[in-house]
Amino acid sequence: MAVRTWALEHPHEYALIYGSPVPGYAAPEATIGPASRVPTLLLTILAQMPGRLRAEVENERHERMYLFDGKSFTLFAKRLNYYATVAPILLAHMASRPVTRVRWPHGVIGDSFFEKNVPSGVPSWIERVTIDAVTYPLVPDLPTLTYLVNLNSLEFHVPQWTVDDDGERQNPNRLVIDLDPGKPADLHECCQVALHLRERLGGLGLELFPVTSGSKGMQLYASLGGDLTSDQVRDLAQQLAQEMTAKHPDLVLWKMTKSLRPGKIFLDWSQNVAAKTTISPYSLRGRDLPCVAAPRTWAEVEAGAAGRGAVAQVLERGAGVVLVLGL
Repeated sequence: MAVRTWALEHPHEYALIYGSPVPGYAAPEATIGPASRVPTLLLTILAQMPGRLRAEVENERHERMYLFDGKSFTLFAKRLNYYATVAPILLAHMASRPVTRVRWPHGVIGDSFFEKNVPSGVPSWIERVTIDAVTYPLVPDLPTLTYLVNLNSLEFHVPQWTVDDDGERQNPNRLVIDLDPGKPADLHECCQVALHLRERLGGLGLELFPVTSGSKGMQLYASLGGDLTSDQVRDLAQQLAQEMTAKHPDLVLWKMTKSLRPGKIFLDWSQNVAAKTTISPYSLRGRDLPCVAAPRTWAEVEAGAAGRGAVAQVLERGAGVVLVLGL
């Protein structure tokens, strides 16, 4: 499935979740085609980078490295192009959050590893913060993002909390409900559960924002005021999962026992624990077919729940236009 164009279409959902416009976001005048615009875009990226990083990128020889196992979204330049295109909104979602990366040194056909600490040898201009004896990078700008992508970081994961200007961990500013389907359940059942959760939490005054994970499940996010600790948010999410299991026992599961999961949607309340992270919206996923963690409209979720259309986890949509959180 060829990826022909990329376009930013859903910047508004950031403002809805966090209560403010996307910092520095300006709608593109046109979609960006990877084949025709890669050279110009790469030159733009390089022009913004400090000298050392610019030299490192120019000296790389990744142009023929297949990052997605021979599929169309393969070349190093195209990966840079994608991340540079979505940077305004991706950076907004990762702002002030310690970033854990998943790196594929030899592409998705090889081994990968999670990396929390800042890698050795990074330049001094990379911002960082130390939490519980781990020194994470912060990713506030395009040069930092590009540096990490250049290290074959395909996925970016962040916690539900942020740090302040002094590097101190704050209370979470969002709740996440992670919907994890057990086969043969899939996104169809996830959409059904998402609608139940929207109704329940809507009655409490919380607005949910669906994001398909780019893997097999879905996350639902809600804005929080920052007055609850991570443990308190976890407890609330667990209580909600127990309640939904009681109401929909054939569809929902709150216990982590893997033998109970087939055919049901596990509501992973533990993702609200301070030490846990979720895939950042707009991040690529390390899969043979390129997928993106993508915000969805509720109309799409309703259609998926009713079986009126397939809810895919791919980059291409409709007439070849990518919905920025990516279905």
